[in-house]
Amino acid sequence: MTAPLTVDAHAHGLAGDGTTDDGPALQKLVDALGDATAADGRPRTIHVPAGRHLVRDRPVRWRSGVSLVGAGRGATCFVLANPGAPAQPVPLAWFTTAQHGADRGHHIADVTFAHFEIDGSGVETEEYDPLAKGLGLQYVLRGRFTDLYIHDTAATGFGCDFLQDTVVEGVLAERCGRQDPGEKMGGAGIGIGVGGWGPVERLTVTACTATGNGTNGIFLELQQEDWPPPRGIRVTACHTEDNRYGISDWGADGLQVTSCTMLGNHVAGFDVSAQGTTSVGGRGGIVTGCVIDGNLRDGIALGNTPGPYAFHGNRVSGNGRHGYWQHNLAGGDQEPSTDIVLESNDVHGNGLDGIRVDAPLHEPAFFGNRIRGNGRCAAPAAHGGGTGVRFGPLSLTDENADWLPGGHRGKELTVGDGSDAVTAVVAGNTATELVLAPERPGATTAWPDGTPAPGTAYRLPGAPSPRSGITAAAAVTHPYVHGNRVRDDGHPRTQTHALWIAHEATWTGGRVSGNDFSGNASAATRFDSAPGGGRWRDNDR
Repeated sequence: MTAPLTVDAHAHGLAGDGTTDDGPALQKLVDALGDATAADGRPRTIHVPAGRHLVRDRPVRWRSGVSLVGAGRGATCFVLANPGAPAQPVPLAWFTTAQHGADRGHHIADVTFAHFEIDGSGVETEEYDPLAKGLGLQYVLRGRFTDLYIHDTAATGFGCDFLQDTVVEGVLAERCGRQDPGEKMGGAGIGIGVGGWGPVERLTVTACTATGNGTNGIFLELQQEDWPPPRGIRVTACHTEDNRYGISDWGADGLQVTSCTMLGNHVAGFDVSAQGTTSVGGRGGIVTGCVIDGNLRDGIALGNTPGPYAFHGNRVSGNGRHGYWQHNLAGGDQEPSTDIVLESNDVHGNGLDGIRVDAPLHEPAFFGNRIRGNGRCAAPAAHGGGTGVRFGPLSLTDENADWLPGGHRGKELTVGDGSDAVTAVVAGNTATELVLAPERPGATTAWPDGTPAPGTAYRLPGAPSPRSGITAAAAVTHPYVHGNRVRDDGHPRTQTHALWIAHEATWTGGRVSGNDFSGNASAATRFDSAPGGGRWRDNDR
């Protein structure tokens, strides 16, 4: 008898009572429907009613043409656990190259995963294993992943690679990467390997949220160094917060990131670098209409890319260090980045420089930007202790202080002395209170060993200087800097200069014209290394 096109999971042995291992029954059902689809070419759907469905010790090997649809987040929940197999990662569904021979010719096609929750808190591997995901599928064709809530996985929550003609929408990934210390492979909320389908992968990631994950909120990563970075990938209307990185491009070509928010991430809001497995940075990307705010270090961190890359119409504000930081990590591409474009961005209120160039740029274009009121990390060194000093999970209050509001943003606070000293990063401050960042993404405290006792001594470092709107500390050739408003109207003014060319920089040729460089705290420009040639005119000073 032909298998029906839709089946009820509870009618085929899944209990949904939270104690029965539903993994074997689900595997049996997936295999039966997969066989039926292979026989007649008609995809099937498993409907899973409300309940807590335990999948214990073994993941379910998925089959082409089999969809899994629940009754909604919080109603249908798959609970992953591995008490009997501590060395075994247990994603809900997996199909991979290493375990199952997945490739372009042996792929998963015509599948939907929708309207359910994955709770990964019951999986604890003996050592960190990047396969301990919520979903772990590779080579998916015509897939749709929608309205999923994935949380507390040991590694990446949504960890699916090589997604062709696929949409990932409405996925909420929280506190994934529990066992990742922050610098291992995976450990993200949404991590997608790219390149397996060749130079074009038609993938849209939209309306997703990633918070408190161990590494990235959302990342795209080229999986083989000899593969061409793929085009065709879009990330739109997504929110990333309290991850190590918000959104990262580690090897795509022409990635489009639009209308996203990247807030309060611990290293950077948006990152392009060589941190992926192949040490290949993205190139050709466009980031537009995004809010990149309050990240503990940098708003945008870009490097290890030959370029081009373009940032249009973004708000890059309140970040602890630089609004935009051009840099290169060791091990990746070190050639000058060509055709980096910053246009019509609002770069303001960042702790140090609005735009800082610490790696070579060729033919960059900065035009029409408002780069104002940066250098907020302007408060002098401070220390205290004793009466009036108290600590909360994410705060330090000193009733005797009179700090410049926002003036310690991005600084490292030290509490205690000697071997007992602990540190935390300042996310912001009032005159008497420091707001501190969690000690790692997803944490609820800045203090891994417990909140310090009232009165414990503390100290804060002084203010770095200069703190400029635009700083060049590397080779910049043929720049086009036009029509920018680089000034400080704050009280007090904290952005020391509009443009600083540091002693280690070279600035060669190009055009600097029509900019408003007036109103900064110290001077319009500072040239520790004189620019060589080019055209400088009509800049208000």
